[in-house]
Amino acid sequence: MTTVRLPLFPLNSVLFPGLVLPLNVFEERYRAMMRDLLKTPEEEPRRFAVVAIRDGHEVAPAAPGMPDPTALPERGPAAGFGDDPLKTFHGTACVADAATIRERADGTFEVLATGTTRVRLLSVDSSGPFLTAELEELPEAPGDEAGALAEGVLRAFRQYQKRLAGARERSLATGADLPDDPSVVSYLVAAAMMLDTPTKQRLLQAPDTASRLRDELTLLRAETAILRNLPSLPAADLTRGPTSLN
Repeated sequence: MTTVRLPLFPLNSVLFPGLVLPLNVFEERYRAMMRDLLKTPEEEPRRFAVVAIRDGHEVAPAAPGMPDPTALPERGPAAGFGDDPLKTFHGTACVADAATIRERADGTFEVLATGTTRVRLLSVDSSGPFLTAELEELPEAPGDEAGALAEGVLRAFRQYQKRLAGARERSLATGADLPDDPSVVSYLVAAAMMLDTPTKQRLLQAPDTASRLRDELTLLRAETAILRNLPSLPAADLTRGPTSLN
């Protein structure tokens, strides 16, 4: 199996292959990562791995906090991730290709990346200015009846979209062309559904496309049933996700 060492970007969210990830990079450890990625020639992919945090903080504390108001904040690439960062992160991550890395006047960065392939974390190195990880590529097997399952998931997803739009008392266009490749469908739906991070992580690390689609079909039916019985939801826009901070 192919292994590679890449910069590691931990987030309190899950990135899926094919999905776009906007980042607002302001912590020094990740600014150092972006400066390093900018050294890569433009014609080559500027890759890093995005991993969901199992137990830790996406942004390191920058001031004394509870319970000790005099405690100094942690510093360094592993700040907020404990003594063994490998245990802090989920074991399956996604490689991201940074199409745009724009440095602002204040030294922060605006980044637009796209998920490419799933990887398994083998080790995490915190000896440099930012975390790096040894990664093993995870192939995507179709599994049994992936095509038929994808059709069922798309039908259920359209119903879910309608119920979600209705709960928000707004219209939501559902006529847009959706992909017919089962693996693409599985990742698109996983990213688009309103699910907590552990559930999205479970979908990312599914053993094959068919298994992911089966799980999604169950989730879609359950979530649609919940939405059917909900009154109008609060004003937060449930169909859009925020830009990830570091």
